[in-house]
Amino acid sequence: MPRTRSLAWTELKVGLVSITALGLAMMLIFTMGSAGGFFWQRYSLKILFDDVAGLKAGAPVRIAGVAVGSVSELQFAGDRVEVVIELAKEHQSRVTTGSRATLGSVSLLGEGAVDLTSSTEGTPIPDWGYVPTGRQASTFNEVAADAADGIQEATNLLRDIRGGRGTIGQFFTNDALYQDLNRLVGSAERVATRVSQGQGTLGRLTSDDALYRDLNASVSDLNAITARIRNGEGSLGKFLHDPGFADSLTATTRNIEGVTSKLDRGEGTAGRLLNETVLYDRLTTTVEQLERFTNTLNTGQGTLGQLLNDKQLYENMNQTVLELRDFLAEVKKDPKKYLNVKVSIF
Repeated sequence: MPRTRSLAWTELKVGLVSITALGLAMMLIFTMGSAGGFFWQRYSLKILFDDVAGLKAGAPVRIAGVAVGSVSELQFAGDRVEVVIELAKEHQSRVTTGSRATLGSVSLLGEGAVDLTSSTEGTPIPDWGYVPTGRQASTFNEVAADAADGIQEATNLLRDIRGGRGTIGQFFTNDALYQDLNRLVGSAERVATRVSQGQGTLGRLTSDDALYRDLNASVSDLNAITARIRNGEGSLGKFLHDPGFADSLTATTRNIEGVTSKLDRGEGTAGRLLNETVLYDRLTTTVEQLERFTNTLNTGQGTLGQLLNDKQLYENMNQTVLELRDFLAEVKKDPKKYLNVKVSIF
């Protein structure tokens, strides 16, 4: 009887030790399988997303592509989704107020993940603090929608081309445009043929050796002229290289500046003419008097006015002049007739 009781206790101890070892092994495997390590080696952060795109609990959390934790919980916070993540405390200095959280994917199948940017410029975010979100990358559905829109636009473009709409559509469907283009190509071909045959100015330029030699000689002469100018020869060369001319030009400029300064100060006749109002007033008065005098002449007032405007006076004066001219002619013919001088001496 005592032997049986001892054997049962031994079996019980073996069973308890096995169960304890199995539990410890399962806990060790579970805790070590997590990217964050043991629970005392992890801390929690929160992120608010407008759309989590199928993100699930247990999805990996990465910093610069390195897995450092996992998603532990997702729940609604108003119109947004609050995501709770657990990270290893050793990376807490890398997740700061300058970091940004975005949604990523683990594979092409679209399995979700949370990507964090590493930043040492801000202050570390405390336990259960919020990580700011960054600009979300385009999801597979968005890319597919954009691709569908692009395909639809391409389809509409092909439909417009087949319908003859637009320049390209007219190019493919309009026979008149094709004929015009064909004629243009034909004209260009004829021009090229004439040029190759040496016809016309361009043809002679490409085929006439004499014209080429003349052009080459002209270029040589131009090079010689520019060389002489650079060497200071001739009037133009001296103009560019002679320092005396520059000095003369500078002196002339200074003289002009001196003259303009005197004019501004009102010195000399021209300066007084520009600056004094008395001379201007006198000139204005003279012009006004001259204008009144011309008006008097135009209206026929006075002797000069009558002379300019009275036709009868003009004819009378003209007749008098004619008679005087005839009288002088007769006097020249027979002076004795009109010049009878008697001299008496008493």
